[in-house]
Amino acid sequence: MSLLTKWQQRVRLTRGGAHLPHRRYTAGMDTVQMPPPARLYFPMQQHIGAPCTPTVKVGDTVAVGQVIGDSDQYVSAPIHSSVSGVVTDITKMTLPSGAVTDVVVVDADGEQRIAPTVKPPVVHTFEDFIRAVKESGLVGLGGAGFPTHIKLNPKNRDAIDTVIINVAECEPYVTSDYREVLENSWDIVSGLQTVMEFLEVPRVLIAIERDRYKAVSEMQKIAQSVDTPDREVRVVRLRTRYPQGAEKVLIYTCTGRKMAAGQLPADVGCVVLNAASVAHIARYLKTGMPLVQKRITLDGSAIAHPKNIFVPVGALVRDVIAFAGGTRAPITRLINGGPMMGGTLIDEDFPIMKASKAIVAFSEVDCPPVESGNCLRCGKCIQHCPMGLEPPLLVAAYKAGDVATLQKRQIDACMDCGCCTYSCPAHRPLAEHLRLAKALARRRR
Repeated sequence: MSLLTKWQQRVRLTRGGAHLPHRRYTAGMDTVQMPPPARLYFPMQQHIGAPCTPTVKVGDTVAVGQVIGDSDQYVSAPIHSSVSGVVTDITKMTLPSGAVTDVVVVDADGEQRIAPTVKPPVVHTFEDFIRAVKESGLVGLGGAGFPTHIKLNPKNRDAIDTVIINVAECEPYVTSDYREVLENSWDIVSGLQTVMEFLEVPRVLIAIERDRYKAVSEMQKIAQSVDTPDREVRVVRLRTRYPQGAEKVLIYTCTGRKMAAGQLPADVGCVVLNAASVAHIARYLKTGMPLVQKRITLDGSAIAHPKNIFVPVGALVRDVIAFAGGTRAPITRLINGGPMMGGTLIDEDFPIMKASKAIVAFSEVDCPPVESGNCLRCGKCIQHCPMGLEPPLLVAAYKAGDVATLQKRQIDACMDCGCCTYSCPAHRPLAEHLRLAKALARRRR
């Protein structure tokens, strides 16, 4: 009998959210390879958790795939060079979050020599598998940057009964995961089989928006190829409403399980992996090449020639834009990620990192200056919040420094989806204030 009853197979509707214009202009464009630029920058904080410490010094020669930053903390992931060359500087950089981190600067020599440590890992046991995933440098490629070996090895591993493969790109412009599915579907198959084998889960759900027809077809082929009588693999076709790809929303939509504030997916018996993460696991086990390049979408009204691009980790956004033909108009807003949840960059001198999946550059046509007004008490931000929060009250509590009210009103449940700002007719920067409010609550704790 199917592990999914008819009730379980039904896609559940969540509250709130927003209907966004898709603008996926690059969906039909094959990914092109960008050559390494002359100089690359490797921040030591490219993941949630403890930052890495440089393992090289100025003057050292490095090779592709060589570890240049690592940490002995469990919640961390090593950082590898994407080029061969010479370390010319170790400096500091301020990230969009405000955190200051060390940065290893490497001048490429153009030879792209592979490090002798790059070889397929020997994996026989679950412990071997987790060690290999950590050594690959893999972090959540959906944008959050959570170290993947932590996801795959929760404390309650025996309680995990569902793996969800997230193929839902619900933000406008972003098509990098869609191209991963179309261009590397069999890497996803191989990675999926490996995850199923070592986690020993009875159910895998591949979640994808139902209007991505070609990708849905590819995912259905994958599901059929790995489906067995004792392990069920199914495609869950999601409605096209933002933010379907957010973990909390995705888990509820696919399984009906609700995550409370502060809970992780493992607490409700789930592991959520991005499709590109699964594919990387397969490639690393075959080749031993760690995470040294990213497929990103470069788009927006300021970009002359939007593209999907394989970019060496550490390349500056400036170099990526130049590779794509430059800009057609002055950039008024530059975003690392999608326009809803991405972080605004102050300039183009910022490196592509492991969790980067898109660079969106707007001209004044799509991002004109606007003035923020007073709250109209219309309630639209509350209506559109997927978590049922009350943004105006939370923002007022933040401005007053009232951490007790922030905690009482469950500020930790905020997903940073941006629906409140998007829906506000007064153009109030609600989401931005909520991010600051969450940071304040964390510091006080």
